[in-house]
Amino acid sequence: MAARAHAPLKIAESAANESGPISAIAKLADLRAESEETARLANLLGRSLYAAIALPMLGASTIALSAGTGWVRPLVWCAFVAAAAVTMLCSYVRTIRQPFERSALKSFAQDLSAILLYAGFAWGAGAFLVLPAGTAIAPAILFAAAPGIAVAALLREREAVFLFLAPVATLVSFASVLRPFASGALTAGLILIVCAGVLGAAALRDRRSGDFVIPAMLPLT
Repeated sequence: MAARAHAPLKIAESAANESGPISAIAKLADLRAESEETARLANLLGRSLYAAIALPMLGASTIALSAGTGWVRPLVWCAFVAAAAVTMLCSYVRTIRQPFERSALKSFAQDLSAILLYAGFAWGAGAFLVLPAGTAIAPAILFAAAPGIAVAALLREREAVFLFLAPVATLVSFASVLRPFASGALTAGLILIVCAGVLGAAALRDRRSGDFVIPAMLPLT
């Protein structure tokens, strides 16, 4: 009877010993995933500073294309773009005080997604406010693609590129037909193709980059 009584206890101990290494490996995998996510978000935080600086600089250079639209509409558009840049900068300053806190980094990533979506609509509105009717194909494509390329190069996040570039491509292609630009339908099609190419390149880069860079809070890695 004693042997039978101890049998279930031995079986339970054996099961616990067998599950021990498996549980440890699972915990190690979870820790690795958390550290990778923290590194990715910390790098995103550091790079957002450069994106916040680049947006108004690109906006200022775009004003050179606004000949014939007066000053009011370009200034309104600059205010839209500046609001996106300032909001991004404020979010960066708030989060950089605790750059390796996962909760703060996740909250920053959610805020950045909303900011980038707004920034895309703000930039795309420039096709109606800044670019004059009859804009040639090349300037229209450059206006749509250049900021998307900058966001892709600086933030290095496929989702970030999509959130920014999707409203830009949509609004600029609409403006190509509605204003209209030179060769409106052709320009709209080329804008969509080029922007899709930028997004595809960002997605391909994400797929090929398996390693995570050491977290960089301030310098661009």
